[in-house]
Amino acid sequence: MSLASTAIAQDYDLVITGGRVMDPETLYDDIANVGITDGRIVEISKDNLTGADEIDATGHVVAPGFIDTHFHWQAPLGYRFGLRDGLTTPMDLEMGCAATLIPEWYAAREGVTQSNYGCAASHEIARAIVIDGASGDNLLRGPVAVLETRKQSGWSETKADYDTGNEILRILDKGLQDGAVGIGSTLGYMRNGVTSRELFEVQKVGARYGRHTGVHTRFTPDNATNENIGAQEALTNGLALGAPVSILHFNNPGYRLTHELLTQLSEQGHNVWGEIYPYSAGATTLNAGFMQPENWVDRLGHKYEDTVQDPITGDFYTTASFEQALQDDPTREIILFKMPEEDSVRWLTLRGTTMASDAMAGTPIFGPWDTPADQIGNTHPRTSGARAKAIRLARENDIPLMQIMSILSYNAAKHLGDTGLKAMQERGRLQEGMVADIVVFDPETVTDNSTYSEGLVPSTGFKAVVVNGTVAVRDDELLSVFPGQPIRFEPEAAPRFEPVSEEAWNLEFSTGMPDIAPGLPPEGGN
Repeated sequence: MSLASTAIAQDYDLVITGGRVMDPETLYDDIANVGITDGRIVEISKDNLTGADEIDATGHVVAPGFIDTHFHWQAPLGYRFGLRDGLTTPMDLEMGCAATLIPEWYAAREGVTQSNYGCAASHEIARAIVIDGASGDNLLRGPVAVLETRKQSGWSETKADYDTGNEILRILDKGLQDGAVGIGSTLGYMRNGVTSRELFEVQKVGARYGRHTGVHTRFTPDNATNENIGAQEALTNGLALGAPVSILHFNNPGYRLTHELLTQLSEQGHNVWGEIYPYSAGATTLNAGFMQPENWVDRLGHKYEDTVQDPITGDFYTTASFEQALQDDPTREIILFKMPEEDSVRWLTLRGTTMASDAMAGTPIFGPWDTPADQIGNTHPRTSGARAKAIRLARENDIPLMQIMSILSYNAAKHLGDTGLKAMQERGRLQEGMVADIVVFDPETVTDNSTYSEGLVPSTGFKAVVVNGTVAVRDDELLSVFPGQPIRFEPEAAPRFEPVSEEAWNLEFSTGMPDIAPGLPPEGGN
């Protein structure tokens, strides 16, 4: 299976020798040597290979570098913990970045980033810009800009009229024109303000570019019925528009039905998928609408004392302490226990899913990559341990390792590649000609070390993590190298934005409906 032009042994920039080479796309699984030059895999062979640098992978797995499409800590410290966990490509396709600043966000990481990086155009931040007047340097902070914008309420509570809605859509279109990977919608945080019509129009913006919309669905977290209704809303929109859709962190009540819907639609040829992470607890902020007492306690029947923890102090909230903290620090991070722990293993067996960690930021958010560990505040353990935990749970529960390699790398690359994203068409695979994003780990010892009380203890068991042909982690030590590349589409010269109007709707979908209520949404705002 060699691309080498001659049978004579040749020198490579890097060779990885004697490892168990696993490719989730072709299901290749054998002991082989890997030769890498100019950032690409040139040869996979049982022949002896030589190179300027060598990694002895005897007894180790050699697999595609891990890809995470839901990684909020888009900063040097966040990339550091991801790399120690085998993550070569962290992207945020849920919260996303300010769509008005996509070029600036990517430019800030060029040449100074240890892993690859990518972002979606943020539906939530577009609403904050238009409705609350969000502006300034904070928007350059990418996904964590919401720690400031969420201190206002218009973005989550205000229903958009035609003028407001069209400006939101125009901003999202601008982000896609400038190369954003897709649209990210945190709909569940905006369920009161975002109408069903608005979500449909948001997904229509993505559809014009053939790009996907990742949706934190309307009723996540909730009960099984509402969780699935939320998934069905986004999926139905995608089917009507012929547009890709991902259902984000559906490892919640009712997940079996959501997974069956996704599987059936995928088998019919639709580019839809869902993501899970192997933890029973999630994380959010105090002022999330679904966490307020009237919903979390009164309607869903939970108790703060059993379900809501402060990651810094380790204390669980009471109703009184929750309400006080909400006044003092409304965007403070909380850990939210919402599912049985035993389900964490079950989710890893789901065919066709992706493992997306929903990684949260610690503090200092934008500290240097080599900030001492004792100067970093706590956060959810999924930030630093989600990938190693997936491998460990597979080892302990006899889940096929190829399944885990698929959900950690190939599945995300396949779906995003099918949207036309070239950077994903050549990653997530251990094949000749592909980009050399590679992990080398000991399948018997690799493990997560992070816990809810100590969420940023790095994973161990990684012999090497290679990013674009450069060794970024060797023997569990992060190196001072910055080979990360942008994951994005090429910018386009012209927008594809088409404004929404009642007149245009009437012309397309009726035989001449009179404009009896100009200026109002067709559904009267519902």
